[in-house]
Amino acid sequence: MRVITRLNIGGPAIHAILLNDGLDARRFQTCLVTGSETPTEGSLRELAEARGVHPLVLPRLGREVSPLNDLAAAAQLVVLMRRHRPDLVHTHMAKAGTAGRIAARVARVPVVVHTYHGHVFHSYFSPTATRVFLEIERALARMTDCIVAVGAKQRREIAGYGIAPLSKIRAIPLGLELERFLDLEGRRGELRRELGFGATERLVGIVARLVPIKAHEVFLDAAARVADAMPEARFLLVGDGERRAELERRVAELHLAPVTRFLGWRADLERIYADLDVVALSSLNEGSPVALIEAMAAARPVVATDVGGVGEVVQDGASGLLVPSRDSRGLADAVLSLLRAPERAATLGAAARAAVYPAYSSRRLVRDVEALYLSLAEEKGLRAC
Repeated sequence: MRVITRLNIGGPAIHAILLNDGLDARRFQTCLVTGSETPTEGSLRELAEARGVHPLVLPRLGREVSPLNDLAAAAQLVVLMRRHRPDLVHTHMAKAGTAGRIAARVARVPVVVHTYHGHVFHSYFSPTATRVFLEIERALARMTDCIVAVGAKQRREIAGYGIAPLSKIRAIPLGLELERFLDLEGRRGELRRELGFGATERLVGIVARLVPIKAHEVFLDAAARVADAMPEARFLLVGDGERRAELERRVAELHLAPVTRFLGWRADLERIYADLDVVALSSLNEGSPVALIEAMAAARPVVATDVGGVGEVVQDGASGLLVPSRDSRGLADAVLSLLRAPERAATLGAAARAAVYPAYSSRRLVRDVEALYLSLAEEKGLRAC
């Protein structure tokens, strides 16, 4: 049984859906339990259904964190687990990780696994709230058989915060369906025609939820510097979220409205990446950056803040460019350096594709997770088919 807080647009939901769909059906019977998404964050429920994954929905699981909701979600999960009798429960995201792991132990599930797709141990909450979350996660780790991190750096970070010893944490990189991004030459020009841009405009994009941790204000401040130096630059924000109105106001304050477009959620990411000259990411914290991995598979040159697991995906100067967190000037300079040197940008794009494919493919992810499940089952004396 896989439990995830909600199937909102983003890496964790993609990860969970691909695993439920991809596991060897001769050896694993799987079900996916999820909460409900909010209207502004988008939903990947259609992707799940298209893959033959039909989630069991517990609305309380997807709601904001609160003791009452969390206890109710845990109680509902206990009922489900006693009915389905899973050998292994694997939780994803913080709320599902809390309710799901408590429920699994109450229901006496033999094997409990939790994946950290990122963490909230800095840049999310106040110091006091962060300390509380750390204590909760340490307690939850004691009832978990294996913790999965999406990279070696995150594995060390989680251990460094005292969540669990390194011996209990396994690094398994993210896996995505990247094949659709490998040949986009035939799609070039489609987005430009849709938006009314010609061949001379240079397109710089960010693909991310419009939420505080993505720090779009850093991207926009950098965009203002780029626009001053290169008037033909255009800026595309792909995604939606709670900050949209605030960021639209910031665009107006920076006098960027004529050269900036908010595109909202887009399912046609092939068309987006095909026409972007540079893909940027300005996050304050990241687990494994899905948008960058997709952009790199599309052979796009990328510029990103060097936070969390970004540096494991992007090798500075070799497969992309990295700048310090909150450094809008550095971000602008890096973007301009690529816009002014198309040959260098193309070289970085080619190196980026080689760096992420097939290393971050969904097939590799499924193999790694299957091996982990079978290993844990053997340790518990469970018989594999």
